[in-house]
Amino acid sequence: METQYSPPDDPLMILHEDAEVLLVDKPAGLLSVPGKGSHLADCLLARVHAAFPDALLVHRLDRDTSGVMIFALTPYAQRHLGLQFEKRMTCKTYVARIWGVPAEKSGSIDLPLIVDWPNRPRQMVCYETGKPAQTKWKLLKSEGDTARVRLFPKTGRSHQLRVHMLSLGHPILGDPFYAEGAALDYPRMMLHSEELRFKHPQGGRSVKIRSAAPF
Repeated sequence: METQYSPPDDPLMILHEDAEVLLVDKPAGLLSVPGKGSHLADCLLARVHAAFPDALLVHRLDRDTSGVMIFALTPYAQRHLGLQFEKRMTCKTYVARIWGVPAEKSGSIDLPLIVDWPNRPRQMVCYETGKPAQTKWKLLKSEGDTARVRLFPKTGRSHQLRVHMLSLGHPILGDPFYAEGAALDYPRMMLHSEELRFKHPQGGRSVKIRSAAPF
């Protein structure tokens, strides 16, 4: 189910800025990059460019996901960070609220994913043609008929965390594509990029940037 695009008008929230990198807190409901058509032109990249004209894209977050997102401020930093994402040298942590309470306290999901073409941009599990996708998860606490979990993706497939949690029978609350019934009846998708760890392009030191989940 595709929903009408009504991006929030939150001001740009800067988490870290230096000569090479810029980290911002993306609000839920805002595209990372422009979509097709003028009605989808408003996006985080455009808002960042308004304040940092030289900013360069490194990665993306789903429209309905909030949290930490990094941009490069030089071509060198873009190449450096791009290789870290490609070689899985970054460490990403997410927080989500899910429908139901898992029986276990933690676990790992290893299910290959591919786009569900007739229903794109939905993704699906496919053992024949899917690309490898791995996620570790940890139960933080139960909240009535729902639970709060921390997610540690080892790969970065489209909709990976959303489909992987659905595969456990615990869709992310408010997910417009994968949640149904009462699990869909939330004001936003309850998925937040909580922390990003990476090697700084200048000198290689380890950097950790966090953003507390707003739900």
